[in-house]
Amino acid sequence: MVRPVRAIVIAALLFVVAVAVAWSSLALWYRLPLPQAGRQASAILFGLFGASVILALFGRRRRRAVLAFAAAFVIVLFWWSTIEPQANGAWAPDVARQVTGEFDGDLLTLTNVREFEWHSATDFTERWTTRSYDLNKLKSVDMFMSYWSGPTIAHVMMSFGFEDGRYLAWSIEVRRLAGGSFSPLADLFKSSPLVIIAADERDVIGLRSNFRGEDVQIYRLRATPAAARLLLREYVSDANALAARPAFYNSLTTNCTTTIVKMMRVAGDTVPTDWRLIVNGYLPEYAYDRRALDISVPLSQLRSAAHIAARAQEDGLSPYFSQAIRVGVPSPQGAL
Repeated sequence: MVRPVRAIVIAALLFVVAVAVAWSSLALWYRLPLPQAGRQASAILFGLFGASVILALFGRRRRRAVLAFAAAFVIVLFWWSTIEPQANGAWAPDVARQVTGEFDGDLLTLTNVREFEWHSATDFTERWTTRSYDLNKLKSVDMFMSYWSGPTIAHVMMSFGFEDGRYLAWSIEVRRLAGGSFSPLADLFKSSPLVIIAADERDVIGLRSNFRGEDVQIYRLRATPAAARLLLREYVSDANALAARPAFYNSLTTNCTTTIVKMMRVAGDTVPTDWRLIVNGYLPEYAYDRRALDISVPLSQLRSAAHIAARAQEDGLSPYFSQAIRVGVPSPQGAL
């Protein structure tokens, strides 16, 4: 019995050390405050150290090796805990401002609502506005899926519709530095802060459908006005919290999908854990199974009607963009 137990222990240690080595090496590679050559050298050296510990697991000095690695890993974790998100920086213009909101009863006033006029994917006229909304006039919530990397991964956005025909879209994004780019791997390692954008649909949706060439789809949700109001309040609460204290974006744990799920749960909705919350390209199937979409028609029909590219291109970002992209989209609420 001793040998099988020993083999199991060694296998478990091997797995733990290998994962810790991989994570630590990448953390040093991306976040150690040294020039690129120094970061790369530190990551490689830690990887070699980890490899020597793994080899030692099969010898007589495994205990000493494990203790040495544990001490080194604790030091890495302590350093990691000291890394705070950058509060101020030379941000890319489209994520330069964090929206904030104030409530006066049911009247919501938002500062720094984005209303860019896009001429191409990189050319735009910058405009930030202050807007007010009466939550008693809130009628609908729509989910936008913008597929930028095949059918499995999408950027998820929510948009709130009001009785006067206005729509307010919310997008949870990476706060990139000017000239920076989105890297799912790097953003696992405290590379960029999180930003919550409130915007006109012609801006945040039209950019993706008309200029970036992403497959943007719209799904109208079966949310009551009361539930919609609670979710909108959560967006404002999270936006204000970010303005007061920045937080890191994380490709797995704090992204456009997980943050929305967290808000919905806080707002009282039941959102069971599901693999489609990670592989978020399948969120429409998840929402359909949860009866959050119009289940009076087949999901295939909802999918077919959801693609907005042709309608968006034909409209050309006119003042009636929001109405145009919803033509023919089944609405369980009879929403505007």
